[in-house]
Amino acid sequence: MQRHLTSAADLTRDDAVLILDTAEEMARVADRPIKKLPTLRGRTVVNLFFEDSTRTRISFEAAAKRLSADVINFSAKGSSVSKGESLKDTALTLEAMGADAVVIRHHDSGAPHRLATSGWIGGSVVNAGDGTHEHPTQALLDAFTMRRRLVGPDAGMGRDLAGRRITIVGDVLHSRVARSNVHLLHTLGAEVTLVAPPTLVPIGVGTWPCEVSYDLDAVLPKSDAVMMLRVQRERMNAAFFPTEREYARRYGLDGDRMARMPEDAIVMHPGPMNRGMEITAEVADSPRCTAVEQVANGVSIRMAVLYLLLGGSEPAVTTNHRTEENK
Repeated sequence: MQRHLTSAADLTRDDAVLILDTAEEMARVADRPIKKLPTLRGRTVVNLFFEDSTRTRISFEAAAKRLSADVINFSAKGSSVSKGESLKDTALTLEAMGADAVVIRHHDSGAPHRLATSGWIGGSVVNAGDGTHEHPTQALLDAFTMRRRLVGPDAGMGRDLAGRRITIVGDVLHSRVARSNVHLLHTLGAEVTLVAPPTLVPIGVGTWPCEVSYDLDAVLPKSDAVMMLRVQRERMNAAFFPTEREYARRYGLDGDRMARMPEDAIVMHPGPMNRGMEITAEVADSPRCTAVEQVANGVSIRMAVLYLLLGGSEPAVTTNHRTEENK
């Protein structure tokens, strides 16, 4: 593992499989009466969020606490940032407080990379979402969920997603989740197809390691997993499609469309959902939808990432199993 995790494109196949395998070990900790490991005791993890988030911030906080790290939550609202403090000065403050890792979510694309390469802080930097650029831990938890469902928790150890066909549908233009998933799934050997209205397909997508289609119905019968993206109204500054009803008719996933998918195929959504738009309640609440599993798996993946960045080379779980139970 490298010192930082700012982009899914930086991960090799071995890096990604190591994170997924470590997360599998971390997931087993959640089944124990005592759900904590002493691995990162004495380390400090700062959640530096310049953008609103519920799932991601709580997920990182839970992950760090389960590894016994000290957690500091920093929200830009009501802080010195709202008074005009720069990212550099904020970073220098965190460095002075002894942050071992900074988990950053920022509205500007490239902010985590700037923080990681600036020399302002000595700890590890984890990108928790930057602008419309990337969200690497979301892609990792999505891949982890796919591997568990399509291959199996135990059978999947050490394996990638070679040969699997993944379809990502919706607002690709504004989606950092889509960008990270395309890079990571390609690295893991999967075949990725993006499906979206032409207005929501990014310029330059031809250089991405994926296919592009504008016909959802044509792609569904050969998909092992279909990931529905949220339509990000808050990022839209133009009329990208005529009406919400028209979008749902052409690119929404309902019961009829789900029935055309292969029997073992799964439906994914990074959340939060716009029910009735990109996904119907019938699909969202079906056993084939993994949205709730993705939230649980997010804690395991983020535990794995923090452990691998900060914990050293010792085994994460097996070494500490007796230690924790003997307390």
